[in-house]
Amino acid sequence: MAAQTGNGEDEGLLANINIIPFVDIVLVLLIIFMLTSIAIVRASMVVNLPKAATGGARVESTVNIVCNKDGSLMLNGARSNVDEIGKFVKRESAANSKLQAVIAADKGVEYGHVVDLIDLVKRNGVSAFALDVEREISISPP
Repeated sequence: MAAQTGNGEDEGLLANINIIPFVDIVLVLLIIFMLTSIAIVRASMVVNLPKAATGGARVESTVNIVCNKDGSLMLNGARSNVDEIGKFVKRESAANSKLQAVIAADKGVEYGHVVDLIDLVKRNGVSAFALDVEREISISPP
């Protein structure tokens, strides 16, 4: 620690703590934590989405349904089944009339299974839904 001297007399120790660098470090660590947590959540659900040239931006929604290639279903990131999804959608649509649903299915899933999921969502009160696709990057020749 540095001693503060003035007029040849020892006035005591300088005991000031500069907190600004500490706050900067904490904010940087918070940003790093937020970015890595997003990557961890996305890595936990691997779905091979079909590509479409006209795929738009991602839509924030209340209900996310994922159908994997093996036929297993996920509701908002948790494993689920058709009955649980139907009950959840019905309960949420009664509470929120503007409820939206996004259905993401692996491109190896049968078309009829995706149609069944759309029908399930619509029967339980959700009229606005979207099919999640990856945007295909197309390079046109010069």
